[in-house]
Amino acid sequence: MLKTNLELPSNFPHNPPEGYTYEVEQFKKNVVSIWTCNHSQFSYNSGAVAKCIWGFYNTKKGCYSAPINHTKCGKEVDISNTSPYTAMQLNLNPLMSAFS
Repeated sequence: MLKTNLELPSNFPHNPPEGYTYEVEQFKKNVVSIWTCNHSQFSYNSGAVAKCIWGFYNTKKGCYSAPINHTKCGKEVDISNTSPYTAMQLNLNPLMSAFS
Protein backbone atom coordinates (compact mmCIF):
# COMPACT_ATOMS: atom_id res chain seq x y z
CA MET A 1 0.00 0.00 0.00
CA LEU A 2 2.92 2.38 0.59
CA LYS A 3 3.65 4.51 -2.43
CA THR A 4 7.00 6.20 -2.72
CA ASN A 5 8.24 8.95 -5.00
CA LEU A 6 5.34 11.24 -4.17
CA GLU A 7 6.09 14.96 -4.33
CA LEU A 8 6.53 17.34 -1.44
CA PRO A 9 3.53 19.58 -0.75
CA SER A 10 3.68 22.76 -2.85
CA ASN A 11 3.84 24.94 0.29
CA PHE A 12 6.73 23.01 1.89
CA PRO A 13 9.21 25.83 2.64
CA HIS A 14 12.44 23.95 3.36
CA ASN A 15 15.31 22.95 1.13
CA PRO A 16 17.11 19.81 2.24
CA PRO A 17 20.33 20.39 4.19
CA GLU A 18 23.59 19.56 2.44
CA GLY A 19 23.93 15.79 2.03
CA TYR A 20 20.20 15.21 2.57
CA THR A 21 17.13 14.75 0.40
CA TYR A 22 13.44 14.48 1.24
CA GLU A 23 11.28 11.48 0.49
CA VAL A 24 7.48 11.39 0.62
CA GLU A 25 5.45 8.22 1.22
CA GLN A 26 1.75 7.53 1.52
CA PHE A 27 0.96 7.05 5.22
CA LYS A 28 -2.85 6.98 5.32
CA LYS A 29 -5.56 7.85 2.83
CA ASN A 30 -5.20 11.64 3.29
CA VAL A 31 -1.81 11.76 5.04
CA VAL A 32 1.71 11.51 3.66
CA SER A 33 4.89 11.04 5.66
CA ILE A 34 7.90 13.22 4.89
CA TRP A 35 11.35 11.74 5.54
CA THR A 36 14.83 13.24 5.69
CA CYS A 37 17.34 10.99 3.95
CA ASN A 38 20.99 11.33 4.96
CA HIS A 39 23.30 10.22 2.15
CA SER A 40 26.46 10.00 4.28
CA GLN A 41 27.84 6.50 4.60
CA PHE A 42 27.53 4.85 7.99
CA SER A 43 29.07 1.52 8.96
CA TYR A 44 26.05 0.40 11.02
CA ASN A 45 23.86 0.09 7.91
CA SER A 46 26.45 -0.92 5.31
CA GLY A 47 26.40 2.52 3.71
CA ALA A 48 22.67 2.60 2.94
CA VAL A 49 20.74 5.87 3.15
CA ALA A 50 19.77 6.69 6.74
CA LYS A 51 16.15 7.89 6.93
CA CYS A 52 14.43 9.80 9.72
CA ILE A 53 10.82 10.92 9.89
CA TRP A 54 10.48 14.70 9.36
CA GLY A 55 6.74 14.86 9.93
CA PHE A 56 3.34 14.34 8.34
CA TYR A 57 1.16 16.33 5.94
CA ASN A 58 -2.63 16.00 5.77
CA THR A 59 -3.51 16.52 2.10
CA LYS A 60 -7.20 17.05 2.82
CA LYS A 61 -6.77 19.66 5.59
CA GLY A 62 -3.53 21.14 4.18
CA CYS A 63 -1.76 21.03 7.56
CA TYR A 64 1.48 19.62 8.94
CA SER A 65 1.89 17.49 12.06
CA ALA A 66 4.93 16.71 14.15
CA PRO A 67 5.77 13.04 14.53
CA ILE A 68 5.43 11.14 17.79
CA ASN A 69 7.34 8.40 15.99
CA HIS A 70 7.34 7.09 12.42
CA THR A 71 4.00 5.33 12.89
CA LYS A 72 2.04 8.02 14.75
CA CYS A 73 1.16 11.65 13.98
CA GLY A 74 1.46 14.17 16.76
CA LYS A 75 -0.02 17.63 17.15
CA GLU A 76 -0.60 20.01 14.26
CA VAL A 77 2.27 22.51 13.86
CA ASP A 78 2.77 25.88 12.22
CA ILE A 79 5.11 25.23 9.29
CA SER A 80 7.02 28.43 10.08
CA ASN A 81 8.06 26.88 13.42
CA THR A 82 9.69 23.84 11.80
CA SER A 83 13.25 23.26 10.64
CA PRO A 84 14.68 21.51 7.57
CA TYR A 85 15.44 18.53 9.84
CA THR A 86 12.15 18.03 11.70
CA ALA A 87 8.64 19.26 12.37
CA MET A 88 9.02 18.48 16.08
CA GLN A 89 8.70 21.59 18.19
CA LEU A 90 11.39 22.60 20.65
CA ASN A 91 10.20 23.03 24.22
CA LEU A 92 12.52 25.85 25.28
CA ASN A 93 12.39 27.76 28.53
CA PRO A 94 12.52 31.59 28.22
CA LEU A 95 16.30 31.73 28.74
CA MET A 96 16.99 29.07 26.10
CA SER A 97 14.64 30.72 23.60
CA ALA A 98 16.48 34.04 24.01
CA PHE A 99 19.62 32.38 22.59
CA SER A 100 18.00 30.48 19.72
